[in-house]
Amino acid sequence: MDTICGAKCEGCNFRNACHGCSETCGRPFGGTCIAAEIIKACGKEKYADFKRNLLNEINAFLQANDIPPADALHELPGFFVNLPYPLPSGETVKFLDDKNVYLGTQIEASDACYGVIADQRFILVCRYKANGAEPQLIAYKKR
Repeated sequence: MDTICGAKCEGCNFRNACHGCSETCGRPFGGTCIAAEIIKACGKEKYADFKRNLLNEINAFLQANDIPPADALHELPGFFVNLPYPLPSGETVKFLDDKNVYLGTQIEASDACYGVIADQRFILVCRYKANGAEPQLIAYKKR
């Protein structure tokens, strides 16, 4: 399977569901892929710059909120990280599109995990227990 970003798809559990980014013109799950969008428009070097700058922006926010820093950002399908967050009204809301591919990471702390998901438009930071249980939205910041 050819990839636009150079990802190694051989060991990916979602390989059969994504249909390949080259084969789908950068829409592996039917939605947008942050890596494919930026690489097709600006090239791999600009994508690497984008990821580096985004990671710096995320870590500045995390540090200001006493959350351990993220080491790296990875391309993640929305359906894998789209947790339902409880609102004060009692409703639960998902903020991501299951078909899109975002950049994100998990940060493990002693009492919980922190998740960070982002693209060109926003940064989402949350806290949750094992397997995404009891998710709490910490921040949803427009960029």
